[in-house]
Amino acid sequence: MRTFGITYDTGFTNAGTTTREPFDPAVVRREMQIIRNELGCDAVRVTGGDRDRLEAAARHAADAQLEVWYSPFTNGLTTGELLDFLTDSAERAERLRREGAEVVFLAGSEISLFTVGMLPGDTFEERAAVLADPQQLRAALPRIPAQVNAFLGKAVAAVRTTFGGRIGYASLPFEGVDWAPFDIVATDAGYRDARTGDRLADGLRALTAHGKPAAVTEFGCTTYRGAADVGGRGDAVIVWDDHARPVRFTRPITRDEQEQAAYLRELINLLDDSAIDAAFVNTFARYDLPHSAADDDRDFDKASFGVVKVLDGGRTGIAYPGLPWEPKAAFYALAEYGRSRSLMRSGSAAGGEGRVTVVRDGDHPTA
Repeated sequence: MRTFGITYDTGFTNAGTTTREPFDPAVVRREMQIIRNELGCDAVRVTGGDRDRLEAAARHAADAQLEVWYSPFTNGLTTGELLDFLTDSAERAERLRREGAEVVFLAGSEISLFTVGMLPGDTFEERAAVLADPQQLRAALPRIPAQVNAFLGKAVAAVRTTFGGRIGYASLPFEGVDWAPFDIVATDAGYRDARTGDRLADGLRALTAHGKPAAVTEFGCTTYRGAADVGGRGDAVIVWDDHARPVRFTRPITRDEQEQAAYLRELINLLDDSAIDAAFVNTFARYDLPHSAADDDRDFDKASFGVVKVLDGGRTGIAYPGLPWEPKAAFYALAEYGRSRSLMRSGSAAGGEGRVTVVRDGDHPTA
């Protein structure tokens, strides 16, 4: 991989709230520094549905010398509202690029699922239910590629009037994206699970066959025993209330940080052996799924893709004083990989070794 990165949520909007509350710019600044200096990432995919938050986080990422993948990830907008959001975001991304930052712009994320008017349903929950119903999905899928490509054609043309850098789109496999207008081919479906098995490698080869730089804009695993078998569906064990807050688990699950870390090591090695140009771990933190040490039934971090566990009750951590989280085993696995990349690039790694090996739970990465 040329670019090793991680996704960074500034707040996905749903049911009148976001997945990042509170949004504290001072915390964002420190987290971007940690992503660069501790995890050794080259880039960060900044996602979310608030224009000002996206810009603020992107600026802190640029200040930390990270390549910024400016990635509007909206929910519940009409296509007209989404086009306005994207063009405004492109102007902000271009200002940052003109100031010297390395910026890639993603012209939307999974728009068939999160935009009103493509899949049936007025809410995200209704549209997601269509994906879970084979009969409804078969009826809806034939018209999705035409709708997606009609919108993306307009969006890319509008974005290019203001943004002078490379443009991609964070896609879903069934969207059938026409990649001709784009500089980068990208997918959010970078997960391996028990159903897909070895098909991920075939998918990566198909992604790179377009003759353009290809990116896996999401891959990862949640933090309970058996989560590797469900891959990107790891958070489906959560029952949510009407305000998009976690209520309970659908079944008992056992916390297992090592399973998450092992999954990331395996996928990173697979991606390193592929022709993928860039890949982004999902995700740095899920602020809406806090960790409870006192009540296992409310340890919602077990269903989080985050590589840090956000602490409940407003507590702050020990490893990074003042920040509201503690690193997981996955954090240390990524830090080890980041160090190995740095050594390779400096010419200090004998034989070009860049494989990810075991990190003992509790080891702390050095800056």
